[in-house]
Amino acid sequence: MSPTEKSIALLKKLIATPSFSKEETGSAALIRAFLEEEKITFKTSDNNVWAYNKHYSPDRPSILLNSHHDTVRPNAGYTKDPFQPEEQEGKLYGLGSNDAGGALVSLLATFMTFYATENLKYNLVFAATAEEEISGKKGIASILHQLGSIDFAIVGEPTLMQMAVSEKGLMVLDCKAKGKAGHAARQEGENAIYKAMKDISWFETYRFPIESPTLGPIHLSVTQVNAGSQHNVVPDTCDFVVDVRTTDAYSNETTLAIIKENTRSIVEARSTRLQPSSIDEQHPIVQAGLSLGMSKYGSPTLSDQALMPFTSLKLGPGDSARSHTADEYIYLREIKEGIRIYKELLSLLIIA
Repeated sequence: MSPTEKSIALLKKLIATPSFSKEETGSAALIRAFLEEEKITFKTSDNNVWAYNKHYSPDRPSILLNSHHDTVRPNAGYTKDPFQPEEQEGKLYGLGSNDAGGALVSLLATFMTFYATENLKYNLVFAATAEEEISGKKGIASILHQLGSIDFAIVGEPTLMQMAVSEKGLMVLDCKAKGKAGHAARQEGENAIYKAMKDISWFETYRFPIESPTLGPIHLSVTQVNAGSQHNVVPDTCDFVVDVRTTDAYSNETTLAIIKENTRSIVEARSTRLQPSSIDEQHPIVQAGLSLGMSKYGSPTLSDQALMPFTSLKLGPGDSARSHTADEYIYLREIKEGIRIYKELLSLLIIA
């Protein structure tokens, strides 16, 4: 079989193997078995699997080819068996086919193409990682220190093989407005709901001065509010949650500092680790993509880029609009085209 045929066969096996986040033992075993059959040496940690090109040299810069093999759980709208790979009218149906199985196997086929090539300008590191859908701590973040020095990464996600040159980050904020309890009939106390409303209004109307050229403005959305114990008691606290989609115009830490400066409530971020990311449009990988006629855009969806401390580009077959939808699918031609474009793109950079 050709690398493309092998990749599609592997994808079908992955679809048939449930691999929810934190439950990827079966899919990790399939990837290890595939690499063993191809006589490619690999390393593992938890459910992460990675490999280096045959003639890897620590004296050369390295490119990481990364995608994930975990999936979300199927939603109630499925009319097909999510674990039954089914070809129909040029489509391959199944959970994880589009997000991100197609990208994963396409990157693997590309890695195999260059695996034994000597005198490459860059090393290639292939990594199939876990827990991406939940940004888990036993996913890509847990093996970064084991991969060696990485100069930049191609992150395989469904982008219609167009270049996502930036990606929004995420912070979830737990906010608490404090007042003073009192009897409602006697107009006592300080109503924490009214105090929270002032901050909630700020979140609704505030616009950060700097906007990202590719991602636009930072989005602030109040998504949960909770206060009060009974109708005649003025509440002394009001809790609310804010979903913050950050951009490369500010770091998460800077964004949080600006929010705290402008609100009276106690504001705490659950985490600042899911950072926005971007790549310089003069970077060689972007320029190579442009020379091949690819377009560039800013991605609103989160990926493992958020956890990478090095430059990365999000690129892969499939369509992000199909991710997490019922009866998920990817076109077989998208996988074939993805492999072709990945090969052409890397050839411009790594062939001496």
